[in-house]
Amino acid sequence: MATVIRVESAADPRLADYVGLREATLRHLLETEQGVFIAEGSKVIRRALAAGYPPRSFLLAERWLAELADIVEPLDAPVYVVSEQLAEEVTGFHVHRGALASLHRVSRHGVADVLSGRRVMVLEDLVDHTNVGAIIRNAAGLGWDGLLVSAHCADPLYRRSVKVSMGTVFSLPWARLEPRVAIGDLLHGAGFRVAALALSDDAVDLADFAATVTPQDRVAVLLGTEGHGLSDAWVAAADAVVRIPMRAGVDSLNVAATSAIAGYVLA
Repeated sequence: MATVIRVESAADPRLADYVGLREATLRHLLETEQGVFIAEGSKVIRRALAAGYPPRSFLLAERWLAELADIVEPLDAPVYVVSEQLAEEVTGFHVHRGALASLHRVSRHGVADVLSGRRVMVLEDLVDHTNVGAIIRNAAGLGWDGLLVSAHCADPLYRRSVKVSMGTVFSLPWARLEPRVAIGDLLHGAGFRVAALALSDDAVDLADFAATVTPQDRVAVLLGTEGHGLSDAWVAAADAVVRIPMRAGVDSLNVAATSAIAGYVLA
């Protein structure tokens, strides 16, 4: 059974997992090297637990203790109950959803698992956790089978990514690629047609490419960094370079918006 502990000091060492959540560098070290991640909000916490991630602890404002009692009470994990003012002091931001959980990372899928699907999104070196979370939510909501992220891509289990994905990161199979992977060899070897979303002189309109795709085809969509897009090597590995037609002098969309449109058209 869970142990409920009321904490009144931000300096209490038992709250170490939750200190300074705004500091990306510190959180990255904690969340990867110590093998934990942070889930924020009742719905996201419930989805993480339902997916099988073991809880390390919970940080709850008093008003949320009863709300989460059904899932918290049976667990062998401490529940730290704090005032909302103390929660903000500890975390560095207003915990408006009232609940945080620290959970142990579990490796749930490998690259081969993701490549067993028919529709896969592949991210190269995205650095913005919000974009990664939004793409995961788009892929899950539009019925895609999985996601691959490059070795230097932002962490799908970083708190912000998890929050923006609304917990769909726990249900969508995803895996991290090895450094310097030959992406074309990997995807073609698994039987995928590869489409690179990029700006180039030989790019074809998304609708035209979609017209050549059948439901039986295995399709992988490559999405690149927020600033420079895909690397030349990844573009060269694709079977087709694809663009979304733009107007009003706009050359491209945010990468998360692009994933939503391509995900819908090619689903």
